[in-house]
Amino acid sequence: MPDIYFILAGLLVGFCVGVTGVGGGSLMTPILISVMGVPANVAIGTDLLYASISKFCGSLVHAKKLNIVWPIVLWLAIGSIPASLGTTWALHHFFSSANEYKKLLTMVLGFMLVLTGVSIVFRAQIERFFARKRHDSSERSQDEHATALLKNKPLVVFMGAVLGIFVTLSSVGAGAFGVMALVLLFPNLPMIRVIGSDVAHAVLLTLVAGLGHLVSGNVDFHMLTMLLIGAIPAIIIGTLISSRLPEHHIRRILGITLLLLGVNFIINPTKAKAPASVAPAAVISNNKVQITPSVS
Repeated sequence: MPDIYFILAGLLVGFCVGVTGVGGGSLMTPILISVMGVPANVAIGTDLLYASISKFCGSLVHAKKLNIVWPIVLWLAIGSIPASLGTTWALHHFFSSANEYKKLLTMVLGFMLVLTGVSIVFRAQIERFFARKRHDSSERSQDEHATALLKNKPLVVFMGAVLGIFVTLSSVGAGAFGVMALVLLFPNLPMIRVIGSDVAHAVLLTLVAGLGHLVSGNVDFHMLTMLLIGAIPAIIIGTLISSRLPEHHIRRILGITLLLLGVNFIINPTKAKAPASVAPAAVISNNKVQITPSVS
């Protein structure tokens, strides 16, 4: 497929991220699979590294503004990194080839997209629900936050492990579900610090998960470069004009789209297999995805 299509995909997803703050992994992976025809394993592996690179700049901003609670990031990582590595190991050792676990990856992707779509569509209601449980904690000291962390260490590690598994299998969830988990675990932590901590953890998790897929041959560096060429300027433009666009309506459309895509991936995780003599097999050559016919 011509490079311009991947650049345009990066532009579209980057713009959505800039305007709404969501849509990175949850939108990029379905586009690569459904529109571009990229194999699910390659789409997920490439998107994980794409997410890590694109979120890195945001994490630097949060770090500079002291919005990151590093102990939370550390304990999340203690759960998520081993879980991600273990998931990659399991995929590599329990399946003889990527073709065998494509269905699993696609079904998990569908499940995560449905959850993401629902969370986006009903974001206002969810935020109001959490707001009733939150208190003004802007004056809380670091010691008070540390005490809250000590009480929740096992849950933080467990939540990190859950994120590690699902993010590695689908490339979706490091952002939206990480925020939701931290809000549940630390209801009195200022939202800006929740977001900053989640972004910092997401950079680390998507990098490790992406490198795991890289070892398994599931990353296309040429495609990754084209996506970033389109996405980086689009994120900047979308962020600059976000205040002038109907963000509420864009979010709703995005949420419904992800919900429908997720349902489709769950119902139809893979297309009916063709006879062995003509079934296409995806291979990676010179860092590009190629589709070649299999011969029995």
